[in-house]
Amino acid sequence: MSVASAVGQEQQPNGQTGSRTRNGNASDGNATALETIVVTGQSNKGTAPTSTIGQPPAPYAGDQVATGARIGMLGNRPVLQTPFSITALTSKLIRDQQAQSVADVTLNDPSVRQDAPAFSERDSFFIRGFSVTNLDTLYDGLPYLTNPRRSFLEGIERVEILKGPTALVNGGMGRVGGTLNLVPKRATDEPLTRVTTTYMSDSQLGTHLDVGRRFGPEGEWGVRFNGAYRGDDTRLEHSENEVGVASLGLDYRGDRVRASLDLNQSKQDIDAPTSLFNGAVPGIEIPAAPNGKINTANPFEYHDSTYRMIAGRIEFDVFDNTTLYAAGGASRYREDFLTSSYTILNSNGDAMSSLAIQPQQIQGFSGEIGLRSDFDTGPVGHQLSIAVSRSLNENDRGSFLRGALGLPPEYPTNIYDPVYLPDGSVDTSGFPRSSDLVPFADLLSTSVAISDTLSFFDDRFMLTAGGRYQDVRSRGFNTRPGNPDFPVGKRNYLYEEGRFSPAVAGVVNITDELAVYANYVEALSEGEIAPATATNANEIFPPYVHDQKEIGLKYDLGSFMLTAALFEIRQASGYTDPADKTFGVDGLQVNRGIELSVFGEPVNGIRVLGGVTFLNAELKNTAGGAFDGSDVPGVPQTAVSIYGEYDTPWVEDLTLTGRVVYGGSTYYDRANTQKVPDWTRVDLGARYIYERQNGKPIELRASVANVFNENYWATSARGFLSAGAPRTLMLSTSFDF
Repeated sequence: MSVASAVGQEQQPNGQTGSRTRNGNASDGNATALETIVVTGQSNKGTAPTSTIGQPPAPYAGDQVATGARIGMLGNRPVLQTPFSITALTSKLIRDQQAQSVADVTLNDPSVRQDAPAFSERDSFFIRGFSVTNLDTLYDGLPYLTNPRRSFLEGIERVEILKGPTALVNGGMGRVGGTLNLVPKRATDEPLTRVTTTYMSDSQLGTHLDVGRRFGPEGEWGVRFNGAYRGDDTRLEHSENEVGVASLGLDYRGDRVRASLDLNQSKQDIDAPTSLFNGAVPGIEIPAAPNGKINTANPFEYHDSTYRMIAGRIEFDVFDNTTLYAAGGASRYREDFLTSSYTILNSNGDAMSSLAIQPQQIQGFSGEIGLRSDFDTGPVGHQLSIAVSRSLNENDRGSFLRGALGLPPEYPTNIYDPVYLPDGSVDTSGFPRSSDLVPFADLLSTSVAISDTLSFFDDRFMLTAGGRYQDVRSRGFNTRPGNPDFPVGKRNYLYEEGRFSPAVAGVVNITDELAVYANYVEALSEGEIAPATATNANEIFPPYVHDQKEIGLKYDLGSFMLTAALFEIRQASGYTDPADKTFGVDGLQVNRGIELSVFGEPVNGIRVLGGVTFLNAELKNTAGGAFDGSDVPGVPQTAVSIYGEYDTPWVEDLTLTGRVVYGGSTYYDRANTQKVPDWTRVDLGARYIYERQNGKPIELRASVANVFNENYWATSARGFLSAGAPRTLMLSTSFDF
């Protein structure tokens, strides 16, 4: 049976379907009936089907993944009616896995991998073998509003993953492999007061408060507040991490008007953080990974950051089937740091390390207006979407010369037995700060998009066609003092081009349970200017076009869903030909892959989430043909993520959990001479729910990540090596009042 036509399931107050087991998970309709626990949420009664403000699509069986997700300008779409590969991970999964940042929860998807160190200041991702930084993560559908380094999850209801290029539905630059979207929490009809205390080894203690209320005669006004603090020693030697998070979500739901406002703030201060920029010299044998608790950073190094954001959205139902909407927001992120990175010299782990400082301020501004309408013309249904958007990303950096900072020169170290500089060897008092910077670069994107989803034969066949025209302006500015002919702040780079990106996608619902889909979609990256050393110096190239062709199927068995996707993504790049010294857009990377995934509750009390991705990422048309046919560095041919839960029959309300994460071997270099071995990580855990006499639960959770303390290189992408985290214990207790 399909999600939409589930037989024998109880209708919930928020339009969700599914009986509930004692652990709050949807059960198979043929399973033994247990006492029903009523799950309340926000009612969207009276709103048009074209709206998005309110509670997102209902959870699927097992409550770990949703039945649908927001597909950018197309609005909320069910999984079976969406011609793309999508996954929406729920807040229940976030709580149950004790996830703190986006990278913690996206590890459940084998096509999404973190490519930044666990104890650094940032999250950064590879999706389908292409880099997608946290800067490119969307907040409630808008770009450049999330924390550019790391998004914490206390105020987040869903983490949505849309795989493949998204120029049509989201616009913007890059995101060739896919897009992450964060859906903020909203107050539900049922009042909520939840306090969660946490512990993470070595001695990280934290508290999280989650409060939600609705006010007004019909609960029109909603308030959801989340605040959290945690700090002290991490598992990384000499390192401490202090994190503070606050988010406030306000919303209004009327008969035809809905609105929301979000205010977010976070602070992250890290002592002795590990660096992203660790690498190896060409030609050496890559040494075995060190234990993840070994820290090559000096104890006096630091990374301090602050982040603030405001975002708003409003919708008006012009008709019962037509919604006008507008959204906008702004963010500011500042970071100050002193950090080191190393370059490995040999297979014994000897390395040279150096210190660096580069204070930054990153600001984002984003806005969108649009219309979604659902109507029929004779036997043909239409879901029309029109959107106009504009986004600006600004990066300011310090104006200084490295030699004037008094940083020590390179010094020898070893990744297994680090060498530390003496305390006081670096005086940071004269360093520039993030509050006093000059413009470094900015990127402005303005776009207009239109699409129509045509449906035939009672929605058995749905075809989406459309496109987006984007105008891109990119500027760079000089930040190095000392040249009177080229002062600090003078523009040294200007690029402005526009391009139309078409898209076509279709889905055929062969039965109520089985859907087959296909799509052709594009992504854009800003073009380059030919370097001064090329014969065509200063020639401006149009935006790079990256395209995807994908076919797939989705099979819904009522209590669990199976999906498969076969895709090819082609990413263009530029280089200077070594023969004639002409710069051109002739480089090409081709990623071909197969994704197999499953989620849901196939047997009552057993839930599963994850899958396997097989990926062939190949370099083509490289400069002089030197690396044609090589595997793309850092991209494994096989990746596996399988997470499972088991409700024990011998102890009521006790659930055992486990996850296996596997990364295949990769090459570090384009010549494919430096190999990084494969790795397997096992996580185990348990949770227990105790219901008090007042009906409010207490939930206890315990988990151990990397149970066998595996030493491994978690990523070797982009020329960097990142060691995986060591064995880590996490405990939490949630009290509902």
